[in-house]
Amino acid sequence: MQNIDIGISKDARIAVAEGLKRLLADSYTLYLQTHNFHWNVTGPRFRDLHAFFEEQYTELAQAVDEIAERIRTLGVLAPGTYKAFAELSTVKEVEETPDAEEMVRILTVAHESVVKTCRSVLKVAQEADDESSLALISDRMSIHEKAAWMLRSLN
Repeated sequence: MQNIDIGISKDARIAVAEGLKRLLADSYTLYLQTHNFHWNVTGPRFRDLHAFFEEQYTELAQAVDEIAERIRTLGVLAPGTYKAFAELSTVKEVEETPDAEEMVRILTVAHESVVKTCRSVLKVAQEADDESSLALISDRMSIHEKAAWMLRSLN
């Protein structure tokens, strides 16, 4: 690979990329969880939640690509296996199929967890003076804060 000279030291690029790997893992795990709930939600709120979950997982599908591409831009390989995501993610997997109300609660907690990951990675990107990563992380944080608010408003 050619030398990367984008005004960020190699150590700083690696530190930011490591944080972005955690954000990628959180986002991908949340994507899977949301898609699972979209498929399996039942009950009187089925139609609304089915559509709402689809909006969320569609947005997350785009996000994971953007995060992974930023990691690659920084010269680091992006994780791409379930095993890697499970090791890196703060979003906890759900093995059972909860009822609709519990799905909403679980997704709320998961979005809040991603916000916390964003906040920790944001600090690393600030120290590296990495404006591109800062913009990406800040945008993701805002999206997850809004998603958590919307989910909380459903109960």
